[in-house]
Amino acid sequence: MLIDLSGKTALVTGSTEGIGFGIALRLAQSGAAVVVNGRSGPKTQAAVERLLAQAPEASVRGVAADVATAEGCAALVAEAPDVDILVNNAGIFQPADFFDTPDEVWDRHWQVNVMSGVRLARAYLPGMERAGWGRVIFLASESAFNIPVEMIHYGVSKTADVAVARGLAKRMAGTGVTVNSVLPGPTLSEGVAAMLKDEQAKSGQPIETVAADFVQAHRSSSIIRRAATVEEVANIVAYLVSPLASATTGASVRVDGGVMDTL
Repeated sequence: MLIDLSGKTALVTGSTEGIGFGIALRLAQSGAAVVVNGRSGPKTQAAVERLLAQAPEASVRGVAADVATAEGCAALVAEAPDVDILVNNAGIFQPADFFDTPDEVWDRHWQVNVMSGVRLARAYLPGMERAGWGRVIFLASESAFNIPVEMIHYGVSKTADVAVARGLAKRMAGTGVTVNSVLPGPTLSEGVAAMLKDEQAKSGQPIETVAADFVQAHRSSSIIRRAATVEEVANIVAYLVSPLASATTGASVRVDGGVMDTL
């Protein structure tokens, strides 16, 4: 199956590292002109250079903007006014007991994880509709359905992403524009590796082994019994934003390793 995104421009938010970087790389390798986004100018430029080192023929540029704010989203749209593919990947997570989680933490998760995608979809979908083709992806999580007791606020924000994607898919019915959400499970990104670094130092085991142990301890329903790789998530996204996935819209597509114990 050949995924060819030649002639398409893709914006991936929060793409300086982790799953976002993996998606940006996969889309660039598939021929898309990619806009990399992060909050920091130097970090964004470093990600562009790292991506070009792995895909030298790619068309890549960076736009630094904080998509957690309306002003940041507006600045990003001003720098990249026309895109064919929008991947709302920017997101945060912060374990905290419900009774120790103040309004500020709830609001921060809502602004980063939900409103960034809402604002950018509102900005870009009309242009996609006029063009008669477009793809929007919301990076949600298996936590959208399997709400983690250690960070209920995060799970709620990811449930909202799934709902927004489904609603927008129906709103764009018949336009040639698809909107889907992608639900990764535990994925060995830089963020997860940082979370597990103390345990790795204590055990002396490879990070992949430590991550697998974490999955088996905290996501015991996992069928693959390990963390997914960033590349495995990126491959699903690349398919969904391609012309090959034209009949898939309004879907919540799992890349969770079987963690969600539902049919």
